[in-house]
Amino acid sequence: MALLQANKDLISKGMKEFNILLDQQVFPNPSIPEEAMVTIVDDWVNFYINYYRTQVVGEQQEQERALQELQQELNTLSAPFLAKYRAFLKSCEHLNHPLPSL
Repeated sequence: MALLQANKDLISKGMKEFNILLDQQVFPNPSIPEEAMVTIVDDWVNFYINYYRTQVVGEQQEQERALQELQQELNTLSAPFLAKYRAFLKSCEHLNHPLPSL
């Protein structure tokens, strides 16, 4: 069963907005631990899911499938961002900048 077009459009919109959010990020100096950045990104994903929860259409099963797909897509978009952050942290280590601890 295919997603309703309105939900596909919402998923696409959410992905575009989330990508803009990720592209706008400037890594903090001093940096934060990787685990903290993962938590932040997870919070962003949850924020987007909760925001779009009120906008998806269709029966309950359709809405849940649309939200699951949106979550999968946002997690997929997050992976390169988190990899880039890991690389940033490694570069900090090479520059002899101590990383903060939790």
